[in-house]
Amino acid sequence: MTSMERHLRVDLEYDGTAYAGWARQPQLPSIEATLMGVLARILQEDVRLSVAGRTDAGVHARGQVVSLRTANAVTPGRLRRSANQLLPDDIVVTAITDVPARFDARRSALARTYSYTVLNQPHPSAFEHRFVYFYPGRLRFGLMNEAAAMIIGQHDFTAFTPTVTEHSYFEREVRRSEWIRRDGKLIYHITGNAFMRNMVRVLVGTMLEIGRGFRPLTDMERLLTGAERPDAGRTAPPHGLCLEKVAYEE
Repeated sequence: MTSMERHLRVDLEYDGTAYAGWARQPQLPSIEATLMGVLARILQEDVRLSVAGRTDAGVHARGQVVSLRTANAVTPGRLRRSANQLLPDDIVVTAITDVPARFDARRSALARTYSYTVLNQPHPSAFEHRFVYFYPGRLRFGLMNEAAAMIIGQHDFTAFTPTVTEHSYFEREVRRSEWIRRDGKLIYHITGNAFMRNMVRVLVGTMLEIGRGFRPLTDMERLLTGAERPDAGRTAPPHGLCLEKVAYEE
């Protein structure tokens, strides 16, 4: 041990199926509680984590980032190896690095990128069912991408988060919003400065309704001007959503 305090960045990926989300909750399994318990055991001290994105129950991550402070002198490589030996198979630490004291995983983040994967074929997948939303209906891909393009820019996303919410500010800036086709899947990519609870999933649910012809394309433009939550589409299931990447200054 050393009295010198260090600041660490921890990159991790996880399958969120078995968890009630990132945040600790009484009597429920969470990514945060699991990771904190393992790091505290290795570092032999209390651990507090700052996280880039508080993913909901059932949501996955390939590029989650957390930061913490420690007085332990263990090397980043040894800490990563020890953590992965103790963590369950569905949570993996991919990297640990020493960072300046000013770095905070949440406050220092410049942008976050999420993906949402829709399996659009006649039958489900036995191998991918935990990571894709099986949607067999015929979808107009071009129409969905027109709707996605409307989301780029700064808008009022009140319609895309629950009516009962902790949020008081509903404007967000979206820098990328597009659908791509790959191996029978439709994958939505969105990058923004920050996201509200369920925001990506409601956007996806609304675009699927547009793609099916259940609502007109012009609805998207109206919804982005501060409409109420009931005006937007259904919330897409959590298991198709993944936090892909968090961007920081070099």
